[in-house]
Amino acid sequence: MAAADTAMPAPAGPPSTPATPDAPAPRRVSARAATGRSGRSGDDGPAGESGWRDRVRAVVGHGVLAGLSLFCIFPIYWMYATSLRRPDEVYNVTLFPWPLSIGNYTHVTDVLPMGQLILNTFLVALAVAVGQMLVGLLAAYAFTAWKFRGQTLLYLAFVGTWLVPFQVTMLPNYTLLYRLGLLNVLPGVIIPNLVSALGVLLLRQHMASFPRDLIDAARIDGRSAWSILWTVIVPNLRAPLAALAIVLFINAWNDYFWPALVLQRAESVVQLGLRGLFVGVEGPDWGGLMAGSGLACLPIFAIYLMLQRHVVSAFVRSGLK
Repeated sequence: MAAADTAMPAPAGPPSTPATPDAPAPRRVSARAATGRSGRSGDDGPAGESGWRDRVRAVVGHGVLAGLSLFCIFPIYWMYATSLRRPDEVYNVTLFPWPLSIGNYTHVTDVLPMGQLILNTFLVALAVAVGQMLVGLLAAYAFTAWKFRGQTLLYLAFVGTWLVPFQVTMLPNYTLLYRLGLLNVLPGVIIPNLVSALGVLLLRQHMASFPRDLIDAARIDGRSAWSILWTVIVPNLRAPLAALAIVLFINAWNDYFWPALVLQRAESVVQLGLRGLFVGVEGPDWGGLMAGSGLACLPIFAIYLMLQRHVVSAFVRSGLK
């Protein structure tokens, strides 16, 4: 049969795709070409130039900081180096004192009651620092916790007193102390310095950034404003308070003009005691003056070493705000 003998059509296969030209083979790149003509590992590109510039900036910055540190430390080193020279070699301009001698320290402790002077100065500086911190803490809390009419004007007026020169308030304060009978006594140095705008200015900035949620939660718990200050805010401001304490203590410790005006006795504070070595009949006693200054600096160094961790933390937090 003709129909049976006819071959069945073959099944259709997948559609054929048009022929495309062969893709070019991947180009082989030599190691020398990949790393640059000179064979270096890509330092000539933008990223390499940026890294090189960063390293140069780091080296220059650290060099400048090292120079400034040396500039600040060298006077302290020279003070102790001069104090350790023999009294007849004080004017020897050598970088390293040799042979070492404690003659200047023996002389200054024989001439002046250094222990009593340092103790009096420490008590004055401590009282002034604590008073200024307490007043600054309370005032800063009042300026941030409550809103009242004229708050900004009052704050600006309070902080503006920091710009008033000391010579403007010197005579009124001296006259007031004379009428109160507080001349030639340590309270006369302390009382006029118990209030400072510096503490208010610094603490208000930290309290303004304090989380309000913690304060609101404490109020919901039924705590009073006084309790919130001492149990919620102050524990979280230990680093700023420590930094402020160091600044206020050093300012009070270094104060010379006001104690010299109020106190007439050389045995009162260390500044007036050392003044006697500078204005002696035979001229300045540089060896004794450097030795006494070295002894007077020891409490400052000790306090800073104890609180330096909090100071660094305060500066870091200020930078992150």
